[in-house]
Amino acid sequence: MHKSLHKVLAVEHLTAHTFSIRIERNGMPFTAGQCVNIGLPNAGVNREYSSYSAEGDPDLRFLIRAVDGGQVSAKLRRLVPGDFVEVDGAYGLFTIPKPGDTSRKYVFVATGTGIAPFHCFVKSYPQLDYRIIHGTTLRSEDYNRDDYPRDRYVHCVSREARSDFDGRVTDYLKAHPQPADAMYYLCGNRNMINDVYDILREQGVSGSNIVTEVFF
Repeated sequence: MHKSLHKVLAVEHLTAHTFSIRIERNGMPFTAGQCVNIGLPNAGVNREYSSYSAEGDPDLRFLIRAVDGGQVSAKLRRLVPGDFVEVDGAYGLFTIPKPGDTSRKYVFVATGTGIAPFHCFVKSYPQLDYRIIHGTTLRSEDYNRDDYPRDRYVHCVSREARSDFDGRVTDYLKAHPQPADAMYYLCGNRNMINDVYDILREQGVSGSNIVTEVFF
């Protein structure tokens, strides 16, 4: 894997706990959906993050939730332009093998910052026929929703009302059965992935049409 230092270009604070960090690419290759390990130089500790930027973007961008007392995320949050991070990667198989196949429909199910690889998919492959079902606790956590056409993004909010859907992604899927012939990519916390997998299987989706990536 490619390991190198990258200069921080910007840190954007999106909510009280979530931010995006943009760094120099330095020619690093990656496929949409892949992860990298990010840490501070010579710190000896890093964490795995999926790319939030497109394959062809000149810079690299990551969507990160700061964990209270976290060894990496809390420190990344305090970085300023001109600082450096150490990047190791890219790697992973949470990718779309044939993004040019316009006959395939995709449903992307995410919780929290698990939407990052789907943002990367959409920005990398604008021809995709997709729908994003995104679960968060608050309405303010609809990160960069303007990057998606209105009819392709559904925001499911569990702790506030008056969103696209009031409730969890599992509630939405039970109320809105999904097509059996689509490809499903699930990214977020393990409990959500397990529950959504079971719901989709009950709705007639083949296990071979479900791809998963556990964030936490």
